[in-house]
Amino acid sequence: MLAFAGMQSLDLTGPLEVLDATRAVLAERGSRDGGYKVRILSRGGKAVRTSSGLCIAPDGALTDVPARLDTLIIPGGAGHRAACADEETIQWIRRASAGARRTASVCTGAFLLARAGLLSGRRATTHWAFAAQLAASYPDVTVDADPIFIRDGSVWSSAGVSAGMDLALALVEEDLDRDAALLIARHLVMFLRRPGNQSQFSATLAAQQPGREPLREVQRQIIENVAAAHTVEAMAERAHMSPRHFARAFRAETGVTPARYVERVRLEAARRCLEESSDPVAMVAARCGFGTAETMRRVFLRALAVGPSEYRRRFNSPARDGPLAA
Repeated sequence: MLAFAGMQSLDLTGPLEVLDATRAVLAERGSRDGGYKVRILSRGGKAVRTSSGLCIAPDGALTDVPARLDTLIIPGGAGHRAACADEETIQWIRRASAGARRTASVCTGAFLLARAGLLSGRRATTHWAFAAQLAASYPDVTVDADPIFIRDGSVWSSAGVSAGMDLALALVEEDLDRDAALLIARHLVMFLRRPGNQSQFSATLAAQQPGREPLREVQRQIIENVAAAHTVEAMAERAHMSPRHFARAFRAETGVTPARYVERVRLEAARRCLEESSDPVAMVAARCGFGTAETMRRVFLRALAVGPSEYRRRFNSPARDGPLAA
């Protein structure tokens, strides 16, 4: 893992905690494998101060990187601009990646990979607030601002901050198995592992908050009672507007249509139910306002490219006993 001045501390420590947790998983399984051996390297082996003021003492200098390594992880943060301008760091990333099985970036660490030429011709993501800048600066990179993380061949990239932990869990699943990733997620009190193509935004965050109180009240009612009848006519009546005026005002002030907003909120609610319960899919569909399991299935396929049953199979697992389950 690369450390540089001004990096986001969680971009490094988040994935580090996920990888370190594999030791307990392997020990519980009776494996003699000690898990990942993580080394944090910086220019000259000097301590670096993160953007939040945390001082990190690395394990060594960039010159201490082995000729062959398994995984190279590049964090992001406010210091990524200075790091991109440091030719020695960029050359090191290029060489180290060539000797690695896979390379990953967290947040604006994608800028360092792009600067090193590692994202050329590839699809990648970064923090949503920097996606347009990445695309403009590196037109040979296909930037997708929506997913939590993206894998394109041997190169992985993730969205901002906590998404680096989702990426690390995906690495663990690839190296060990799904059960190990889910167990670590529970230990770290994370959501059950989110799929890479899940949006960086929740429905409530993706939509702008309306300026008018009647529209904000409609949003609150949708979130608090997803199964209610949220037709345009019903919502317009609650907002004391005509349906046509309501639809125009809602879209103008939130950036999405009323129907799309309702669908997004229901999708989030259904995902949580599938992750956290064993209720039948049909029951989840009814509870979350989809009406039928088939309607919910179509929404899942369109939004997540996976049906509800498969989503549950991937991201719901019964609780297990053991040191990490405590």
